[in-house]
Amino acid sequence: MKRKLAFLALSASAIAVNAQAADDGIQQLNDLVVTGTDLKQPASTVARPVTVLSGDKLRMKTGQTLGDTLNNEPGITSQSFGAGVGTPVIRGQSGPRVRVMQNSLGNNDVSSLSPDHANGVDPIIAERVEVLRGPSTLLYGSGAIGGIVNVIDNRIPEQVPDKLLGGAGEQRYDSATTEASSAIKLEGGKDLFAYHVDGFYRDQGNTHIGGLPIDESAARATDPTLAGTAVLENPSGLVNNSRAHSRGGSAGASIIGDAGLVGAAINSLEKNYGIPPNGTGSPPVRIQLNQTKYDFKGQFNKPFALAKALRMKFGYTDYKHVELDNGAPATTFLNKSYESRLELEHQPLGKMKGTLGFQSVNSQFSALGAETIVPKSDLDSYGLFAVESLAMGKVTYELGVRGEWQGITPRETYRPVSYLPVSGSVSALWDIAKRHQLSLAVTQSQRAPQIQELFSNGVHEATQSYESGDSNLRKEISYNLDLGYRFNADWMTAEISLFHNWVNDYIYQQQAGNVFNVDKAGFEAVCSGPPGACLPVLKSAQANAVFRGFEAQTVFPLMENRYGALDLTLFSDYTRGSFEQGGDVPRLPPLRYGLQLGYEKNDWSTEARLTRGEAQTRAGENQSNTPGYLLLNLGAQYRLAGFHDAEVMLFARGKNMLNETIRNSTSYLRNFAPEPGRSAEIGIRVSY
Repeated sequence: MKRKLAFLALSASAIAVNAQAADDGIQQLNDLVVTGTDLKQPASTVARPVTVLSGDKLRMKTGQTLGDTLNNEPGITSQSFGAGVGTPVIRGQSGPRVRVMQNSLGNNDVSSLSPDHANGVDPIIAERVEVLRGPSTLLYGSGAIGGIVNVIDNRIPEQVPDKLLGGAGEQRYDSATTEASSAIKLEGGKDLFAYHVDGFYRDQGNTHIGGLPIDESAARATDPTLAGTAVLENPSGLVNNSRAHSRGGSAGASIIGDAGLVGAAINSLEKNYGIPPNGTGSPPVRIQLNQTKYDFKGQFNKPFALAKALRMKFGYTDYKHVELDNGAPATTFLNKSYESRLELEHQPLGKMKGTLGFQSVNSQFSALGAETIVPKSDLDSYGLFAVESLAMGKVTYELGVRGEWQGITPRETYRPVSYLPVSGSVSALWDIAKRHQLSLAVTQSQRAPQIQELFSNGVHEATQSYESGDSNLRKEISYNLDLGYRFNADWMTAEISLFHNWVNDYIYQQQAGNVFNVDKAGFEAVCSGPPGACLPVLKSAQANAVFRGFEAQTVFPLMENRYGALDLTLFSDYTRGSFEQGGDVPRLPPLRYGLQLGYEKNDWSTEARLTRGEAQTRAGENQSNTPGYLLLNLGAQYRLAGFHDAEVMLFARGKNMLNETIRNSTSYLRNFAPEPGRSAEIGIRVSY
């Protein structure tokens, strides 16, 4: 405990000394242009928290899922549901409050509807990942109070490469899941033509862990499904039914000239993954996901007076997600979605520059099985948005507004509903001095309830629950405050961000006091059937909530000479969520803090990262607490001498080197499927 307090004191004193943006030791933030803001500005001039992963940094952090890839970034964790699912959690928010995009267009899968649904994007094909929080989120939709995750893969090229044929190939192996993964991309161009082709394949076995998969005491205390079950199947060292495999690829091309560009692409993704069992011997449940996307992009430079650029994007997504109960199809989720986006970037008006735009999303959605969980419905959304940036002396202001109409029209049973979310933001970035920056952002955001929150009514095999919506739910209205401070000097770079969000009518799933008897097809106060006959009931609920927390990171260059460069990074993040009526918001991450040592010399680099996650003792009603943990990760990479135009990089990672049994407090399955145990990952990447 004394060591822990000493470390906290060191971190606090380091942060309090002045702070600037440093992302894992990389200080040249002016070189990182954030494309997801629509204004394409350097990260150091953005008055809100921004995370950018690209190049070698992204390659070293790429995980099995998008959430796993971002899990060690400040303020970001992963909502795992077995090895096949890992959706990003930003400042404690997930699902519909975190929008995942590809190339600034919505991914339009159904990952936001339920925790067992995987994202329809694989990080192994990404060339760049941007995470935006605060005001900029309303550019892409109302209610993303957690943030925006924009995965950029260059499937529709925006520039003509300098050679006709180039590309990269990558091969990885991970010991904890015996995963073998391969990825390849080819791209090039000549004159006005550019093309891009990529593909990947992953295959992994059951996940190895450091102890027992099921925490029996916690599981029995919170899951009525286990009532009366004398013995649970709980094999040590392995999470059963966690095998997964996936494959996918894209092909795209563009015509690019001085007047603009026009391009199109097609993308295909297939995933099959298992849901870890609850130990009762119930038949295994697996998910078969198929998604096809067609994207179109057009841009016209200076099409008329006062217009700097006119950009058009259109995407069609055909999504299918089948839950297989002991190999037989059960619930099937279907989503056919059309999304269009029109952006007009106007010429600078004095010191003001900005973008106006229109966005529409039209979907046909259904969740059908033996019973209809969610009725087949038409989902329509139409939005207008604008963002303007104004520099006045040492202060840069950004103003934004978005208005939407959202409607849900069920084909049967329920009446249509519609909402009119209106959101606005204002932010300011003050360059106090050469080494100091202060930022402040205020956002008012509204989110309409999603279809599953309103109309769910039936057994969901993958989550082993009976889900019940509430058609009378109101809009969420959140008021968000972000305060940031950055410092940059030769002896230290640092950044701290504070946030405080007030959310009226926050929507969440609450476990009811009764159960649903599957055999009798009815609700009971106490299960009257044999073990496994009953399921917990999850109901949509609404209450006012408050979220507050921080992200902090400080980098000290300890050495830079002919022997190489050595950096020390101290970091911490925290999110606290509570209801105004009393009680805690469920499934929030704990306090995390730690240190990282990074060493570089010529073509060699290595790092050691130690993270302490405190126990989550504010788990929420009918939820179990999770213990604290120590996570030690190691990494190294080496660039071989290139031949011709090729470059070879070897990399290796050691993950969870202390072999801790880590139970993820943001996961619905934390009592049944801990995070992977000790593992070694090796890989090679060839670029040419």
